[in-house]
Amino acid sequence: MDCKNSTGGVSRREFLKGSAIGAGALMAPSLVLGQDKPDEIIVRAWGGAWGESLQSGVADGFTAETGINVRLDFTEDNEIKPKIWAAVDQGRVPPIHVNWDTTTNATISARREVTVDLSDLPNLEGLLPAAKPIGLDGYPLVNTYSYVYVCAYRPEAFPEGPPESWRIMLDPKFKGRCALYDDGIGFNPIAVIAGGGTIGDIPDNMEPGYAFYRELKENEPLLGEDPDFTAWFQNGEIDVACTISVNARAARQSGIAVEWTVPKEGCKVDTDGLWIPKGLPENEEYWAKQFVNHALSKDAQAKWCSALGLPPVYPDLEPPADLVGDPAYPTTPEDFAKLVSIPSPVLVDNQPIWFAKFSEIFQS
Repeated sequence: MDCKNSTGGVSRREFLKGSAIGAGALMAPSLVLGQDKPDEIIVRAWGGAWGESLQSGVADGFTAETGINVRLDFTEDNEIKPKIWAAVDQGRVPPIHVNWDTTTNATISARREVTVDLSDLPNLEGLLPAAKPIGLDGYPLVNTYSYVYVCAYRPEAFPEGPPESWRIMLDPKFKGRCALYDDGIGFNPIAVIAGGGTIGDIPDNMEPGYAFYRELKENEPLLGEDPDFTAWFQNGEIDVACTISVNARAARQSGIAVEWTVPKEGCKVDTDGLWIPKGLPENEEYWAKQFVNHALSKDAQAKWCSALGLPPVYPDLEPPADLVGDPAYPTTPEDFAKLVSIPSPVLVDNQPIWFAKFSEIFQS
C-alpha cells in the first residue's frame, strides 16, 4: 500500500513486506503514576499524509490537554521492531513509547510478549468489535480503524456498472489491464473464494486460490506497489485492480477517474492499531497509555479517521461526505459480514507461505 509513502518517513508497504482525555476522563493514576509528566512521548508512525493525520487528529489534542509534546518517529518498522525486542529482552528502556502498527505485525510482537496490556483503558468501553484483536488474550494491542482492499476500476471500462465478481480479471479483454500487489497481499484469501473455495478453506486448503492465480497468470496482470497503481490508473494502463481503499480515494480526489466496489466474493478487511512496549519507566508508560486512550476517544477518532477516510472503531461517527453508504467503509455488523476478515494470528503464521506461493506462480 501506499498513501503512507507520500512525502516523507516510511511507507506502510515497506514494512508490510469530545476528547475523553479532558478533565475527569484521564485514567486514574496510582501512587506516583501520572505525577511526573515527561517532556515528550515518542510515537512511531508512517510518514506523509498518514503522519499528518495522526498529528492533527490525535497528537495535537493530546498535547493541548496534557502539555506533553508528541514526537513522531518515522523509523521503518523492520528497523525499530528488533530494537524494541532487544531492549525488552535486556531490561533496557525501549526507543519509543507507542507503536502505530498493522495489526498483523503488532500480533508478532504481542506473541513475543513485549507489549503492555491495555485492558484498563477507559475508552475501550463501547467500541466496535473491530477494536479487539482476534485470537489474542486481553488487549496486548488495540485496533484503531479498519481498511478494505477494494476492487478499484475505471468507470469507462465498465459502462454497465461496477464489476460484480473478481473473476472479471480472467476476462481476455482485461489481459494486461488488471493489477494486484506484487505479493498478493489483500487478495490471497479472496482468491480462494474466487477460485471456487470457501472461507472455511483458509488457511488449510489454499489450492482454489492458487488455481485462480494460475488462470490469472495467463491474463498477464500487472504486479506492483501503491505508487504503481496510481500511475497505472492515471495513465489509463489498467482497468481493474485490488488496492487499499485509501489509495483509491486519494486517486479519485486528485482527479483520476477511479471508482471502487465490493464484489460478491467480498473484499479483505484489515486493521491497524497501537501498542506500547514493555520496559518504560512507570510514569512514561502511564502517559503512553493516556495517548492511546485519547486516540480511542470520540473527538480523536472523528478527526483522525476522517482525515484518513477510514471507518473508526468508535461507533456512530459520521463518515466523510464522499464515503456515506460506501461498502468499503464498514461501520455495522452487516457491513463487516460482506467482507472477509482473517484473524491476525492466522496471517502471521501463513502469509509468508502465501507470498512465496504467489511469487512461485507468477514468476515461473
